[in-house]
Amino acid sequence: MAPVSVLYLLWDAWIVSWIVAAVWSARTIARPEIGPVIFYRTFMIGGGIVLFFYSSPAEPGPSWNVATGLGWTMVVLAAIGLFFTWWARIHLGRFWSGSVARKTDHRIIESGPYRLVRHPIYTGIIFACYASAIAKGTLLALAGASAMFIGCYTKARLEERFLRAELGLRQYDSYAERVPMLVPFARAKA
Repeated sequence: MAPVSVLYLLWDAWIVSWIVAAVWSARTIARPEIGPVIFYRTFMIGGGIVLFFYSSPAEPGPSWNVATGLGWTMVVLAAIGLFFTWWARIHLGRFWSGSVARKTDHRIIESGPYRLVRHPIYTGIIFACYASAIAKGTLLALAGASAMFIGCYTKARLEERFLRAELGLRQYDSYAERVPMLVPFARAKA
């Protein structure tokens, strides 16, 4: 089986497991306005379509040579990114939501990957998307991964504004001062 085929299987398994696990989410009690949500979702959905499903007649084949070893390395890196998202989701427990939301009894989680970055699910998705794009070897796939990055970054910023308003500025700012947003071991900024 080719590395890219394995990547698609990894993503398929991740998506199905992610959807099934939504059953264990707590009740949502607040959400932000719809405008910013539409903005980040447009980038994430559009990026996913371009990354995984779209091919252009102008780009009939790979833009760069993806040696078998590089392809398998990208499969491993994508799997690490997807594993990172699951590690984060397990630590979030019932506070997880597919959209920006406040859950019943919501609080800031600071364990597991949340000690490394404030948004480990987005970090893992971004990492896995870029690994997948490199394995596919096309500029379109790279553009799709970049759109996914913009969507994740925008969603993270919206989530931070929302949680500051919902949970209190001091509580969230204290966490943001200690823990970087998306890149582990980077200098934290509030």
